[in-house]
Amino acid sequence: MSGVPVGYQSSAPSPDWLNKGDNAWQLTAATLVGLQSFPGLVVLYGGVVKKKWAVNSAFMALYAFAAVWICWVTWAYNMSFGDKLIPIWGKARPALNQAFLIGQAALPATAHYHAGGDVPETAAVEPFYPMATVVYFQCVFAAITLILIAGSLLGRMSFLAWMLFVPLWLTFSYTIGAFSVWGGGFLFQWGVIDYCGGYVIHLSAGFAGFTAAYWVGPRAQKDRERFPPNNILFTLTGAGLLWMGWAGFNGGGPYAVNSVASMSVVNTNICTAMSLIVWTCLDVIFFGKPSVIGAVQGMITGLVCITPGAGVVQGWAALVMGVLAGSIPWYTMMILHKRSRLLKHVDDTLGVIHTHGVAGLLGGLLTGLLADPTLCNLFLPVTNSQGAFYGGVGGAQFGKQLVGALFIIGWNVAVTSVICVAINSVVPLRMPEEKLEVGDDAVHGEEAYALWGDGELYDVTEHGAGRAAVAPVSTPPN
Repeated sequence: MSGVPVGYQSSAPSPDWLNKGDNAWQLTAATLVGLQSFPGLVVLYGGVVKKKWAVNSAFMALYAFAAVWICWVTWAYNMSFGDKLIPIWGKARPALNQAFLIGQAALPATAHYHAGGDVPETAAVEPFYPMATVVYFQCVFAAITLILIAGSLLGRMSFLAWMLFVPLWLTFSYTIGAFSVWGGGFLFQWGVIDYCGGYVIHLSAGFAGFTAAYWVGPRAQKDRERFPPNNILFTLTGAGLLWMGWAGFNGGGPYAVNSVASMSVVNTNICTAMSLIVWTCLDVIFFGKPSVIGAVQGMITGLVCITPGAGVVQGWAALVMGVLAGSIPWYTMMILHKRSRLLKHVDDTLGVIHTHGVAGLLGGLLTGLLADPTLCNLFLPVTNSQGAFYGGVGGAQFGKQLVGALFIIGWNVAVTSVICVAINSVVPLRMPEEKLEVGDDAVHGEEAYALWGDGELYDVTEHGAGRAAVAPVSTPPN
């Protein structure tokens, strides 16, 4: 074995801090989250929109995934998890140095100081694997947040404007939420619980997407009136990748292979399954038909709702959260949306404000009610962390969850507005009407489906009395 490079020696001595099991799971969890975005949401978006927008919608997701990676390792990782600059922001610097990436992982700003004191109550998080693993894991979380925002903007946002929006929003919005809630910022120090992204990812995506949709403007009127999925089976494929990928999303939250990771994965599936069933039942009761797209929406609201509390609530609480996740967002989307002037005015293409904004808020508040003190102590020992259901000081936790949510909502509405106005001063946010009329072919010169011959696009045009002939799109009928 002496002649074999160390990198290929599975039994070679490892650093004392390296736990190969933790490292293997964390890399796997990160990859599962990455698969939720690409191909998961790429396929889901490509299938759930009208056929003429399939390519553009999928490409918005693909571009965001790539762009976030470059921004993340160049400056955004340390703004989210590095040394503190101000109480809501870390210091910007690259995460590219070899010594930084192969050394033991450390999140320097995660030391928790109780009641503003100078002595740490909980030491800074130092997972038992290389820093590169943490950078990877957190990058795919940042990427999926931008892709979720895209769901509000499908079918009319200029692709060039989207190319500018992604790095700007990541820099001035996502990093603020991530540092404030997870990276040692003021909400983290105050004790706000967001186990794995109900606030940092879903609440921010829901309200940022809704705000951006307001500034971009609505789709073409005929697209708003009728926007059928072009491929429901593709949509279900993407949904399946989302659901299964959530094992990495929430299972990777503790930064280790431990009992909290196991508990969070079970809770995730309990809540999601119950939410899907409740949503489907409500569709049957009120509309007479079970909707596949409705079931997917119920699945998503369940996944989102459990996320802020997945590792800190008991199984029965996950069941309760599933019932509420399948009913409250259903009500806001199917009933309230039709009655609210604001909700009807803003064209949120996929209803992200409901499936992620409302569900993320609901999950965060329910965590403030149902967080189990024993599980809280296993996840992150912080004095008095428990839900109001358990009495004592639990009521204060609900208040913290509410204030944390209001900060995330307010920051995202304000900053997203500034970003959209700034971009619109350089390039139009919205596609011109002639492109809105045509769709993918006008925007990208490509279409999702080639249904004839060797891939040519064909039209069916009428010839003679009752006869149909097939002619290429570019050739006028005889």
